[in-house]
Amino acid sequence: MSVRAQTLLWVAQRASAAVLALCVTVHLATMIYAIRGGLSATEILSRTRGSVGWLAFYTVFVIAVTVHAPIGLRSVLLEWGRWRGASRDIFLLGLAMLLAWLGMRAVLGVFL
Repeated sequence: MSVRAQTLLWVAQRASAAVLALCVTVHLATMIYAIRGGLSATEILSRTRGSVGWLAFYTVFVIAVTVHAPIGLRSVLLEWGRWRGASRDIFLLGLAMLLAWLGMRAVLGVFL
């Protein structure tokens, strides 16, 4: 892999980490606020249904996970398992697609 490609992966990893940090903070703060306010899971879901803002927020969350996790796992597979080459990258692409599909399925389940 070229130095340019490695640099782009490094930047994507760090940028997605920053987005994830923000998303996790907002998610946890919102959940703590809602639960301390006495809302049940059913009441929380009733408030998120049809909310385009929450749909957008959690879609960004899913995209960040989809970018971040496979890049990090790529390094782990190289360092610990010595797995290199196209087969590793195809596996990680499949993992990214699975994360995106499952994540968006959950997001749409809350939105619809």
